[in-house]
Amino acid sequence: MVEPAIRLLLSDDHPLVRDGLRARLSTVPGVEVVGEAGSAAEAQQQVLLASPTLVLMDVGMRDMNGIDLAALLLSEHPGLLVLMLSMYDNPEYVQRALQAGARGYVLKDAPASEIVAAIQAVAAGGTFLSPAVSRRLFRNQAPRPVLSLRESQILSGLAKGLSSKQLARDLDLSVRTVEAHRQNIKRKLGLEGQAELIKYAVEHASGPGGLD
Repeated sequence: MVEPAIRLLLSDDHPLVRDGLRARLSTVPGVEVVGEAGSAAEAQQQVLLASPTLVLMDVGMRDMNGIDLAALLLSEHPGLLVLMLSMYDNPEYVQRALQAGARGYVLKDAPASEIVAAIQAVAAGGTFLSPAVSRRLFRNQAPRPVLSLRESQILSGLAKGLSSKQLARDLDLSVRTVEAHRQNIKRKLGLEGQAELIKYAVEHASGPGGLD
């Protein structure tokens, strides 16, 4: 049984870049370039008209950045696959792209074979990060406090099974203030409900800022 072709939409605001990508990718077996877009509006229109499987999305679109556009397209078409294409290996961009729902992030100056491999990996249901992106991303995951000292103290207390009332007493705070800190911790870490908060606390709370 022949696998259906990967229907690819090229979204980049530079016509020369799109021309180069189309020329290279049109020769790849199993890949069909079904449309191009130079703006957010064109990308939305082409997704409707061309029914692509996958959008190769430039991060630096002119009228809307590609990460926001990816999030918008994925909210409208949940089955769509998005692979980000960028000149920048900035870890913040990579994390934001993945949070927006992109399945991969590949650099524009990567070899053509790497871009093809990324498209094939994402179309097959996997993910792909350019090796240079992976190295920077993981190198930059050095401890960087997301939480304030007080929030870290509260997280450490939750890991030990302390209630808000006990935390309030130990930290000389009101129960209402402790509850506010708990809500802030959940918001910052993207956690839903108390069970997730406690689970995260048990798995991650340790070291400076605790109640020891």
